[in-house]
Amino acid sequence: MFSHVTVGARDLERAGRFYDATLAPLGLKRRAITPDGGPPALCWVTATAPLPRFYVYIPRNGEPSTVGNGSMVAFLASSKEIVAAAYAGGLANGGTDEGEPGPRPHYGAGYFGAYLRDPDGNKVHIVYRGDLPA
Repeated sequence: MFSHVTVGARDLERAGRFYDATLAPLGLKRRAITPDGGPPALCWVTATAPLPRFYVYIPRNGEPSTVGNGSMVAFLASSKEIVAAAYAGGLANGGTDEGEPGPRPHYGAGYFGAYLRDPDGNKVHIVYRGDLPA
């Protein structure tokens, strides 16, 4: 199980708009946090559990945020409709298309997903796994 996942951003306000719109259909809400002496950050969690968490930080080293080649964060959705809503919300808030919502049967029975990039270029996947409970 994951404790948390972190991606970098150059502009937290812009990243916040993107992730608020993308993660709200999944039931994740932004949570106020006080960074531990580190750089400014944003955090999203579910309403029912304190973990796992998803963070967006300005890099601690002060260097510009960069994306990892081959890196991706995948968020689990409870229906195909929620995949589509999260994808649309992300696109409407600065995201770019990397694969519109649709079946991905080569990943498993009932697998339905969408891919996009956040405004900083981080790859995000929203997936409904019909073969597994959400």
